[in-house]
Amino acid sequence: MGKMKRGQIERQDAALHPVTLGEIADKGLDVFCWCNRCTHSAVLPTARLLKELGPAYPVPEVGARLVCSSCGSRDVATRPDWPNLWAAPREAG
Repeated sequence: MGKMKRGQIERQDAALHPVTLGEIADKGLDVFCWCNRCTHSAVLPTARLLKELGPAYPVPEVGARLVCSSCGSRDVATRPDWPNLWAAPREAG
């Protein structure tokens, strides 16, 4: 790869930053977690994580602090719990 292309990619990467707990809390989202070993998944409330880790904590790094409650693995990945676009809308009850 040429120096110009490499420099362009490095500048683009530097401009990116992982989403933080504070940013997803502002959108009303929680944190979706899944175990890369046994595929167990769960959703953690952002409010609880904010109290423990603070609003500037990156969502992808939350997984490094978790242990799978199903198999005990520490290989846990995390991302915002985006709404399912294919699910039927919830009815007001």
